[in-house]
Amino acid sequence: MEMLGGPLFAVAGAGESHGPGVTTIVFGCPAGLKLSREQIQAALDRRRPGSSRHGTPRQEKDRVFLLSGLYQEDHDELIAGPQVQVTGSGQISTSQTYEWGYTTGEPISAVVLSTAKKSQHYTQFQGPEGAVRPGHTDLVKYHKSRGFVDIRGGGRSSYRSTISDVIGGSVARIFLQEQFGTVFLSSISQVGPLQATFGLKEQFGRLLEQSEGQSIPSEAIQEVQERLAQAEIHALDADFALAAAELIKETRIKGDSLGAAVEVVAVNVPALAGDPLYNSLKVRLMGTMGGLNAAQSCEIGDGVQVIGRFGSENNDPIRRSGYQRNSHGGLIGGITTGMPLVCRVGFKPTSTIVKRQQSVRKDLEEIDFLLEKGRHDPCVGVRAGVTLESRMAIELMNAVLMHQASTVDRDNFELF
Repeated sequence: MEMLGGPLFAVAGAGESHGPGVTTIVFGCPAGLKLSREQIQAALDRRRPGSSRHGTPRQEKDRVFLLSGLYQEDHDELIAGPQVQVTGSGQISTSQTYEWGYTTGEPISAVVLSTAKKSQHYTQFQGPEGAVRPGHTDLVKYHKSRGFVDIRGGGRSSYRSTISDVIGGSVARIFLQEQFGTVFLSSISQVGPLQATFGLKEQFGRLLEQSEGQSIPSEAIQEVQERLAQAEIHALDADFALAAAELIKETRIKGDSLGAAVEVVAVNVPALAGDPLYNSLKVRLMGTMGGLNAAQSCEIGDGVQVIGRFGSENNDPIRRSGYQRNSHGGLIGGITTGMPLVCRVGFKPTSTIVKRQQSVRKDLEEIDFLLEKGRHDPCVGVRAGVTLESRMAIELMNAVLMHQASTVDRDNFELF
């Protein structure tokens, strides 16, 4: 079974890149959370194709329809969402969807329809004589499925499948912000050989010093969010963002692609969430975030930089007010410390490029592969941030509920 998170808070998804749509079910959100379609749509707008001129030219509106798990007494406001219409066998069925309500504790379901499909671009990959793109899933998925594989746009392996991540992550981040003031942000920290000179970890480190280890004010967080939104690409270092955007443009013209790294940070994180060893939050985060499409690495805190240090240099000092540094990235022994959660995820260059390459057909006949048609990101890291934020939120939400479940309150078990 393919799910994110769990066992208490989890997200399941279904749908292929060029299928009718992507369906999502979110399990385990506690009852009473005010949730609107508009909040989820805002996150999907960051993820959708066409949202950045440095990403894929495919244009999708990715309009979300909420179908279950919400309720409020004003029924007209509840079902004020977009209308869904299905036509078939000469009949038309229509239904209103949810606009906003309060979570009931039951599964929340949503669907996003696919409208910008050009499936004819993928005919060169059909059948046992179909071409294989080097670095892509074409070969392994064809043989794993015994030939019964959806080749259009990568099928289920497409980045389009992360719609479910973002929908589930939206629910988690709304809950965590309401309960703890937790906010999730991301910043591109490297594109190809270009590296940002500073990022979110340093920015929030300074803000924590100013607040003497207390929570970071919402005004300071909003200022950082505005800086990210105004940059040429989603990066805190504006000079780096300009140079990286130009490099992406040049690489697209050459028909090639670039790797990237994305820094993901959660601030105002509740302490004591997570478990040691096999269910450690570190294990969960590194697996969930490092397992995203095209991701090749996931570092926590200072990551590989700690290899060259002595313990006396790397250990974060502790005083009564809390940790004085954050090389541990908010996790020790798989448990949150209350410091910002910091991850850095590295992505390989986009596999699908237009340059001629050595490859094979699916029957293993050797060929010189040349892409005939297609619309692809020259650098997948440009759109990855919101999905990584969502995956971090899902895992933290589950860890928070797991910690809460370890404390039983008799008052929650009384009916009369």
